[in-house]
Amino acid sequence: MDPTLLLSVGAIVVGFVLLIWGADRFIAGAAALAQDLGVPKLLVGLTVVGLGTSAPEMFVAGVAALQDKPGLAIGNAIGSNITNIALILGVTALVAPLVVHNSVLKRELPVLSLVCVGATLLMSDGHLTRLDGAALGVALVVVLVWMARMARAGAAAALDDELTLDVPEQAPMSRAVLWTLVGLVALPLSSQMLVWGAVNIANVFGISDLVIGLTIVALGTSLPELAASVAGAMKGEPEIALGNVLGSNMFNLLVVLAMPALIAPGAVEAAVLSRDLPVMLGLTAVLFLMCVGWRGPGRVTRLEGSLLLLAFVGYTSILLIAR
Repeated sequence: MDPTLLLSVGAIVVGFVLLIWGADRFIAGAAALAQDLGVPKLLVGLTVVGLGTSAPEMFVAGVAALQDKPGLAIGNAIGSNITNIALILGVTALVAPLVVHNSVLKRELPVLSLVCVGATLLMSDGHLTRLDGAALGVALVVVLVWMARMARAGAAAALDDELTLDVPEQAPMSRAVLWTLVGLVALPLSSQMLVWGAVNIANVFGISDLVIGLTIVALGTSLPELAASVAGAMKGEPEIALGNVLGSNMFNLLVVLAMPALIAPGAVEAAVLSRDLPVMLGLTAVLFLMCVGWRGPGRVTRLEGSLLLLAFVGYTSILLIAR
């Protein structure tokens, strides 16, 4: 194997491991630090922990945009959403069918659908501008305020269960600061390694930055959600997967997609509009229909999980053929 290619593969593997570990340390440290400073637990859960779950995608998108690779950044945001629904829910449903018990999901799914449609409309003109990034930022604030009001209105327990905003335990101030700093160093460093390796592989095989972002990078940054969802299913709590996907997909569009818009505004590749966004919207609509249910609780059965997995394999195959 070519030494440069081997080094690039190694950078991707090490980058993913360090990225996931760094995000975990950052969330634990920042959440503990916020609690030590007297920030309410609910606010910590909605911001530090909720947004922190998208830290891998956010840092990768930011580094890619800074290196003038907006296609990789956009592909990471959209590809992660597709991977979350088709792969993560598909695999989890095969382990244990997903039953939607709580009505909160039926409120959150329409909000996720609106976010998906809104992001699509922003890119429909073929450009992603700083104004679009600002609009996504405003939408993020609106969503966070809505979530907080839902919690205060009596849905706190349900919201915490469905979005899995498990706030880490408090830790001594010195340890909280240490882990926060370690995470802040590990995240950009690992993102740099990952983007470098991914771009090199794309160049060697003649694959576009967009496709790399939609496949390798999206899959890698979704590994924490996949691990948590499968672990939850094996413990008899498969509904955790739905909370992971809902929260992650919302933040991917509102935070991760805003990175290339604010840092490297420019044209959106035609394939994003004609291929990738329709797939994301279609899968979100399918998820909505599965979860709402028409005669009793909604559910994602093993058969439906298999169909989601087939959709993921088919979509990925199309990407690799298109390159």
